[in-house]
Amino acid sequence: MSLLGRAAVAMWWSIKPERRAEFGDWHSHEHFPERLSIPGFLRGSRWTSTLEADDFFVLYELDAYETLTSTGYLDRLNAPTPWSTTMMPHHLGMVRSQCRVEASFGGGVATSLATVRLSPGREDRSALRDRIVGTLAELAARPGLTGAHLLVTDTPRTSAPTREQEIRGSDGTADWVVLLSGYDPEIVQARVRQHFSTDALPGLREDGAIVIGQHRLSFCMTPADLGKP
Repeated sequence: MSLLGRAAVAMWWSIKPERRAEFGDWHSHEHFPERLSIPGFLRGSRWTSTLEADDFFVLYELDAYETLTSTGYLDRLNAPTPWSTTMMPHHLGMVRSQCRVEASFGGGVATSLATVRLSPGREDRSALRDRIVGTLAELAARPGLTGAHLLVTDTPRTSAPTREQEIRGSDGTADWVVLLSGYDPEIVQARVRQHFSTDALPGLREDGAIVIGQHRLSFCMTPADLGKP
Protein backbone atom coordinates (compact mmCIF):
# COMPACT_ATOMS: atom_id res chain seq x y z
CA MET A 1 0.00 0.00 0.00
CA SER A 2 1.33 3.42 -0.89
CA LEU A 3 -1.50 5.40 0.68
CA LEU A 4 -1.02 5.35 4.44
CA GLY A 5 -3.82 3.13 5.69
CA ARG A 6 -6.99 1.45 4.53
CA ALA A 7 -9.43 4.39 4.50
CA ALA A 8 -9.54 8.03 3.47
CA VAL A 9 -11.61 11.20 3.47
CA ALA A 10 -11.55 12.92 0.08
CA MET A 11 -12.94 16.47 -0.16
CA TRP A 12 -13.37 19.13 -2.82
CA TRP A 13 -14.58 22.71 -2.26
CA SER A 14 -14.14 26.32 -3.30
CA ILE A 15 -12.90 29.34 -1.32
CA LYS A 16 -13.54 32.84 -2.62
CA PRO A 17 -10.45 35.07 -3.16
CA GLU A 18 -11.26 37.41 -0.27
CA ARG A 19 -11.12 34.47 2.19
CA ARG A 20 -8.20 32.59 0.71
CA ALA A 21 -5.40 34.08 2.84
CA GLU A 22 -7.27 33.43 6.09
CA PHE A 23 -8.22 29.96 4.88
CA GLY A 24 -4.57 29.05 4.29
CA ASP A 25 -3.60 30.33 7.73
CA TRP A 26 -6.43 28.52 9.52
CA HIS A 27 -6.15 25.28 7.58
CA SER A 28 -2.36 25.02 7.96
CA HIS A 29 -1.90 26.21 11.55
CA GLU A 30 -5.09 25.09 13.31
CA HIS A 31 -7.20 22.67 11.29
CA PHE A 32 -4.53 20.28 10.00
CA PRO A 33 -2.81 20.01 13.40
CA GLU A 34 -6.22 19.35 14.99
CA ARG A 35 -7.08 16.59 12.52
CA LEU A 36 -3.63 14.98 12.55
CA SER A 37 -3.73 14.77 16.35
CA ILE A 38 -6.73 12.40 16.12
CA PRO A 39 -5.74 8.72 16.56
CA GLY A 40 -5.89 6.95 13.22
CA PHE A 41 -5.15 10.02 11.07
CA LEU A 42 -1.88 9.25 9.28
CA ARG A 43 -1.44 12.03 6.72
CA GLY A 44 -3.25 15.09 5.44
CA SER A 45 -2.53 16.90 2.18
CA ARG A 46 -4.04 20.04 0.65
CA TRP A 47 -3.98 20.64 -3.08
CA THR A 48 -4.72 23.79 -5.08
CA SER A 49 -6.57 23.43 -8.38
CA THR A 50 -4.68 24.38 -11.52
CA LEU A 51 -7.95 24.57 -13.46
CA GLU A 52 -10.16 26.68 -11.19
CA ALA A 53 -8.57 29.44 -9.10
CA ASP A 54 -11.01 29.04 -6.20
CA ASP A 55 -10.92 25.24 -5.88
CA PHE A 56 -9.13 22.96 -3.42
CA PHE A 57 -8.81 19.22 -2.81
CA VAL A 58 -7.95 17.76 0.60
CA LEU A 59 -7.12 14.14 1.37
CA TYR A 60 -6.89 12.57 4.82
CA GLU A 61 -5.34 9.10 4.91
CA LEU A 62 -6.62 6.95 7.78
CA ASP A 63 -5.31 3.86 9.50
CA ALA A 64 -8.62 1.96 9.27
CA TYR A 65 -12.20 2.40 8.13
CA GLU A 66 -13.29 2.41 11.77
CA THR A 67 -11.47 5.72 12.28
CA LEU A 68 -14.39 7.38 10.47
CA THR A 69 -16.70 6.55 13.38
CA SER A 70 -14.16 6.85 16.18
CA THR A 71 -14.93 8.95 19.23
CA GLY A 72 -11.85 11.10 18.62
CA TYR A 73 -12.99 12.07 15.14
CA LEU A 74 -16.68 12.55 15.88
CA ASP A 75 -15.91 14.64 18.95
CA ARG A 76 -13.93 17.07 16.80
CA LEU A 77 -16.60 17.19 14.06
CA ASN A 78 -19.23 18.05 16.66
CA ALA A 79 -17.17 20.63 18.55
CA PRO A 80 -15.56 22.94 15.98
CA THR A 81 -13.30 25.66 17.31
CA PRO A 82 -14.44 29.30 17.07
CA TRP A 83 -12.13 29.80 14.09
CA SER A 84 -13.47 26.67 12.38
CA THR A 85 -17.01 27.86 13.02
CA THR A 86 -16.13 31.10 11.25
CA MET A 87 -14.48 29.37 8.28
CA MET A 88 -16.90 26.49 7.62
CA PRO A 89 -19.59 28.60 5.87
CA HIS A 90 -16.96 29.64 3.32
CA HIS A 91 -16.40 26.04 2.15
CA LEU A 92 -18.54 26.35 -0.99
CA GLY A 93 -19.84 23.39 -3.00
CA MET A 94 -18.38 20.85 -0.59
CA VAL A 95 -18.06 17.28 -1.86
CA ARG A 96 -16.98 15.01 0.98
CA SER A 97 -16.50 11.26 0.54
CA GLN A 98 -15.65 8.80 3.29
CA CYS A 99 -13.85 6.01 1.49
CA ARG A 100 -12.27 2.62 1.66
CA VAL A 101 -8.94 2.26 -0.13
CA GLU A 102 -9.75 -0.26 -2.84
CA ALA A 103 -6.31 -0.29 -4.49
CA SER A 104 -3.08 1.66 -4.13
CA PHE A 105 0.16 1.56 -6.09
CA GLY A 106 3.35 3.60 -5.95
CA GLY A 107 4.48 5.77 -3.08
CA GLY A 108 5.44 9.11 -1.66
CA VAL A 109 3.85 12.54 -2.05
CA ALA A 110 4.31 14.17 -5.44
CA THR A 111 3.73 17.76 -6.55
CA SER A 112 0.99 17.06 -9.11
CA LEU A 113 -2.29 15.20 -8.57
CA ALA A 114 -5.27 14.42 -10.76
CA THR A 115 -8.57 13.45 -9.18
CA VAL A 116 -11.18 11.58 -11.21
CA ARG A 117 -14.72 11.24 -9.87
CA LEU A 118 -16.84 8.63 -11.60
CA SER A 119 -19.94 6.52 -11.02
CA PRO A 120 -20.13 2.82 -11.94
CA GLY A 121 -23.23 1.42 -13.57
CA ARG A 122 -25.48 -1.12 -11.91
CA GLU A 123 -24.01 -4.00 -13.93
CA ASP A 124 -20.44 -5.22 -14.34
CA ARG A 125 -19.14 -3.20 -11.39
CA SER A 126 -16.52 -5.87 -10.72
CA ALA A 127 -15.38 -5.79 -14.35
CA LEU A 128 -15.04 -2.00 -14.22
CA ARG A 129 -13.20 -2.22 -10.92
CA ASP A 130 -10.77 -4.82 -12.30
CA ARG A 131 -10.16 -2.71 -15.40
CA ILE A 132 -9.38 0.40 -13.35
CA VAL A 133 -7.16 -1.47 -10.88
CA GLY A 134 -5.23 -3.10 -13.71
CA THR A 135 -4.67 0.27 -15.35
CA LEU A 136 -3.53 1.86 -12.08
CA ALA A 137 -1.10 -0.98 -11.35
CA GLU A 138 0.50 -0.42 -14.75
CA LEU A 139 0.58 3.37 -14.54
CA ALA A 140 2.16 3.87 -11.10
CA ALA A 141 5.71 3.09 -12.24
CA ARG A 142 5.53 4.93 -15.58
CA PRO A 143 7.85 7.92 -16.20
CA GLY A 144 6.43 11.15 -14.79
CA LEU A 145 4.10 9.34 -12.37
CA THR A 146 4.52 8.23 -8.76
CA GLY A 147 1.20 6.85 -7.48
CA ALA A 148 -2.17 5.53 -8.64
CA HIS A 149 -5.08 4.77 -6.32
CA LEU A 150 -8.76 3.84 -6.28
CA LEU A 151 -11.05 4.96 -3.44
CA VAL A 152 -14.62 3.70 -3.09
CA THR A 153 -17.07 5.77 -1.07
CA ASP A 154 -18.64 3.81 1.78
CA THR A 155 -20.44 6.26 4.05
CA PRO A 156 -20.79 4.75 7.54
CA ARG A 157 -24.35 3.64 8.18
CA THR A 158 -24.29 5.32 11.57
CA SER A 159 -23.26 8.61 9.96
CA ALA A 160 -25.43 11.58 10.93
CA PRO A 161 -24.98 15.28 10.19
CA THR A 162 -22.28 16.67 12.45
CA ARG A 163 -22.05 20.21 13.76
CA GLU A 164 -19.49 21.09 11.06
CA GLN A 165 -21.84 19.80 8.35
CA GLU A 166 -24.73 21.77 9.81
CA ILE A 167 -22.64 24.94 9.59
CA ARG A 168 -21.59 24.26 5.99
CA GLY A 169 -24.93 23.00 4.74
CA SER A 170 -25.48 19.84 2.71
CA ASP A 171 -22.34 18.08 1.42
CA GLY A 172 -22.19 16.20 -1.86
CA THR A 173 -20.42 12.85 -2.28
CA ALA A 174 -18.45 11.11 -5.00
CA ASP A 175 -18.89 7.41 -5.84
CA TRP A 176 -15.50 6.13 -6.96
CA VAL A 177 -12.37 8.30 -6.87
CA VAL A 178 -9.21 7.72 -8.88
CA LEU A 179 -6.06 9.55 -7.76
CA LEU A 180 -3.08 9.78 -10.09
CA SER A 181 0.03 11.58 -8.83
CA GLY A 182 3.34 12.47 -10.39
CA TYR A 183 6.25 14.86 -10.75
CA ASP A 184 5.36 15.89 -14.31
CA PRO A 185 1.93 17.56 -14.48
CA GLU A 186 1.73 17.28 -18.27
CA ILE A 187 2.21 13.51 -18.12
CA VAL A 188 -0.32 13.21 -15.28
CA GLN A 189 -2.88 15.08 -17.38
CA ALA A 190 -2.11 13.08 -20.52
CA ARG A 191 -2.52 9.73 -18.76
CA VAL A 192 -5.83 10.80 -17.25
CA ARG A 193 -7.14 11.84 -20.66
CA GLN A 194 -5.95 8.57 -22.17
CA HIS A 195 -7.22 6.12 -19.57
CA PHE A 196 -10.13 7.76 -17.74
CA SER A 197 -12.56 8.95 -20.38
CA THR A 198 -16.03 7.54 -20.98
CA ASP A 199 -14.70 5.81 -24.10
CA ALA A 200 -11.88 4.15 -22.16
CA LEU A 201 -14.12 2.98 -19.30
CA PRO A 202 -17.15 0.98 -20.41
CA GLY A 203 -19.48 0.21 -17.53
CA LEU A 204 -19.95 3.73 -16.18
CA ARG A 205 -23.40 4.91 -15.17
CA GLU A 206 -25.04 6.33 -18.27
CA ASP A 207 -26.23 9.51 -16.56
CA GLY A 208 -23.02 10.03 -14.57
CA ALA A 209 -20.36 12.46 -15.76
CA ILE A 210 -16.65 12.01 -15.13
CA VAL A 211 -15.31 14.96 -13.13
CA ILE A 212 -11.57 15.53 -13.50
CA GLY A 213 -9.52 17.84 -11.31
CA GLN A 214 -5.89 18.88 -11.70
CA HIS A 215 -4.02 20.03 -8.60
CA ARG A 216 -0.63 21.05 -7.26
CA LEU A 217 0.54 20.35 -3.72
CA SER A 218 0.01 23.19 -1.27
CA PHE A 219 0.68 21.59 2.13
CA CYS A 220 1.18 18.17 3.70
CA MET A 221 1.32 17.06 7.34
CA THR A 222 1.71 13.85 9.35
CA PRO A 223 1.50 13.23 13.11
CA ALA A 224 5.31 13.24 13.20
CA ASP A 225 5.20 16.94 12.32
CA LEU A 226 3.33 17.48 15.58
CA GLY A 227 5.88 15.51 17.59
CA LYS A 228 3.60 12.47 17.69
CA PRO A 229 4.76 8.93 16.84
